[in-house]
Amino acid sequence: MKRVLKWVFSFVLLLLSVLFLGNLDIEAKEAASSGLDLSRLYGEFDLKSDATTGVIVELEASSLIEAKHMGEDLDAEDLQRIRKQVLEEVLRKVPEAKVTREFDYLFSGFAVELPGSNVLDLLSVSGISAVYPDVRYEVPELKVRFLDENPLMTQSNPYVGAPEVWRMGYTGEGMVVAVIDSGVDYTHPELAHAFGDYKGYDFVDEDDDPMDGGYHGTHVAGTIVASSFGIAPDAQVLAYRVLGPAGGTSSQVIAGIEQAVKDGADVMNLSLGNILNDPDYATSIALDWAMAEGVVAVTSSGNEGPYAWSVGSPGASRKAITVGATALPSVDYHLNFYTSPGVDYPSLKVMGTPSYHDVLALDGKTFEFEYVGLGTPEEFAQVDVRGKIALIQRGEITFSEKSMNAKMNGAVAAIIFNNTSGEISASGDFVLPTFQLTLADGYKLYLELVYGNNKITVSASADVYPEMVVDYSSRGPAFGTWMIKPDIVAPGDWILSTYPGGYYAYAGGTSMASPHVAAAALLVLQAHPDYSPEDVKAVLMNTAERLINPDTGDYYLHIEQGAGSLRIAEAVKAETIVTPGSHSFGKFVKTNGKQVESVKIEIKNLSDTDKKYTFEVEFAGDPKGLKVSTSNNLKIKAGDSNKINLNLQVDASKLAPGYYQGTITVSDGKTEIVVPTLLYVGEPDYPRVSLAGVMQLDARTFIPYAYVPGGAEYLEIAFFNYDPATGMITDYLGYFDYAFDVAPGLYEFPVWDGTINGRRLPRGEYVIIAYAEYKGRADIVAFLFEIT
Repeated sequence: MKRVLKWVFSFVLLLLSVLFLGNLDIEAKEAASSGLDLSRLYGEFDLKSDATTGVIVELEASSLIEAKHMGEDLDAEDLQRIRKQVLEEVLRKVPEAKVTREFDYLFSGFAVELPGSNVLDLLSVSGISAVYPDVRYEVPELKVRFLDENPLMTQSNPYVGAPEVWRMGYTGEGMVVAVIDSGVDYTHPELAHAFGDYKGYDFVDEDDDPMDGGYHGTHVAGTIVASSFGIAPDAQVLAYRVLGPAGGTSSQVIAGIEQAVKDGADVMNLSLGNILNDPDYATSIALDWAMAEGVVAVTSSGNEGPYAWSVGSPGASRKAITVGATALPSVDYHLNFYTSPGVDYPSLKVMGTPSYHDVLALDGKTFEFEYVGLGTPEEFAQVDVRGKIALIQRGEITFSEKSMNAKMNGAVAAIIFNNTSGEISASGDFVLPTFQLTLADGYKLYLELVYGNNKITVSASADVYPEMVVDYSSRGPAFGTWMIKPDIVAPGDWILSTYPGGYYAYAGGTSMASPHVAAAALLVLQAHPDYSPEDVKAVLMNTAERLINPDTGDYYLHIEQGAGSLRIAEAVKAETIVTPGSHSFGKFVKTNGKQVESVKIEIKNLSDTDKKYTFEVEFAGDPKGLKVSTSNNLKIKAGDSNKINLNLQVDASKLAPGYYQGTITVSDGKTEIVVPTLLYVGEPDYPRVSLAGVMQLDARTFIPYAYVPGGAEYLEIAFFNYDPATGMITDYLGYFDYAFDVAPGLYEFPVWDGTINGRRLPRGEYVIIAYAEYKGRADIVAFLFEIT
């Protein structure tokens, strides 16, 4: 009996999520038997089929931006001539090949369609560096909840500090953000102001009308620039439609990235990705050079959590800001107003407050209250509300303004009641505890005043739930680079934003978290136009708030939250930037002797006074075998910067294999900046197999495959039935094949005719399970596939 049978029964009850098998970004195995070096071939390819497949070819010649930054003497004409020579050789070898796109700005190469059996022919063409699959990106299928009326402001925006930054005078004015997505409904009343005559480009239909064909891009854009609740409401949007109803290709995404840089975007947002943890893919290369060219690239980490190593590409990028998702803090209040016997106010709710502590501070206290009409400054001037509660009717000015006017006139709290039937649906920037009532309950409270009763006794208690990293948010680190990912987290669970057609909707996912950070980058750049993309990334990470996991009482792991949760005001006000914002020492596999790794940390003193900085490096549990040496302190003049070397000595013989996370704390005596760091002793615990699937070539021809990131000493696959009604794996159908000493990347099993144990499988959904062993660890993955 094959080894898989030992593992089968523990997986029979697995609940499978339906994964888009087109979203693949896989490094192919080295085909030693072919005599060709396939280390330059990345991707899912059927090298035996004559069916047409799309690939992206990277040239050995640098892109224009790479050449610029590397000091190479290369212009557009030179690169066009080189690319033409390569293309001529490609077409000579593969006459059926069809070139679909050419790239030279951030990525040097072209996209081409050709038979799968001719892919290897590209590798012998002089001037080609690498070949990647032109993989498809799907529009995420997210749950959407609609809102019946227009919102004033989403709850996430005040939480991350946007209103405070607005009061500093930074609203995104003069800044340009590229939304590379499914398009944007630029006619939406909340978004129309952010578009000029040139709105971007549609790389799906190849025209200059990037109207949203779905909803995803419109929702993303609303978080950034919506006039009522966008974090950077005065910024300009350029929309690049790279995802259509059937998704989009990597070549379309690269084209969007290049065009965004050419069109002068300051920040770009890519709320898209695939499920492969791979930092070395064509889109990642384009993002890296976009950052080098001065454009802040922000992307989502993916929705494949809560498992380690689940961050996808391009979220595994070295340079871009990768964003995970959190759920906003929630407070379940238990409230009551007592004014007189038999009178109650069942619609009583907290509309907003600086802190739930301010609401709880009112508990058990009795206050006088006064009616102040619509709560305008003129009306407050006629009523004394000092030390009292202000009763205000909805209308004319915003809820936040009513609350502010009450505070400015000395009120301890405000009550706003509706001017029509139903409850108020709003949130905002509230500077003192502000309660809401329906019209009926508000009128009851007003009548209490009419009858001479002007006192309220407040009862207030609450169940408090902190901001938490959501389970579906993909975790890091990035495979191969071992970098901490995500870099930062932001609210992404049930975010209220714009929906095509003038509507509003709640949606959740890391796609909704990423635009919070993109908008924050716009505000930071407006406040500090001299910041580089690396500065923006670092300052957002330096000022993030580290979150505590309520289930453990400890901080979330670095690979779960990165540097922490976005806090925009702190980033804008920061007087110090520490770069990089996180660091990985990588892996230490030497069993005898000591290894030393170094990191160079740059500190920028942005203030107008000289500062003295101190350093402290700690690893969780203070493990023996780790020794850090660095400067004790460093003096940096105002407006200047300096670098320090931090050396880590590792004696792996004194350390158990595994993951060690630590912190580098930089302090100026007033403010501490925490830089997350990690290292691995021994081979890291990445999944020995992370993907499996079946490529169907025709009705009875299939190629099963599995992706083994670091290779495998043993790999095998088997098939199971799947019940779509319950989402469960059911019957074991049979073992298929195995292999020994598999090279890292994609392993394609022999062609399969769709039969198991002499039985031809009918059309339907099935499960492929792959089992792999490598370096003392074994893993199993199960993926859904369909026979059509």
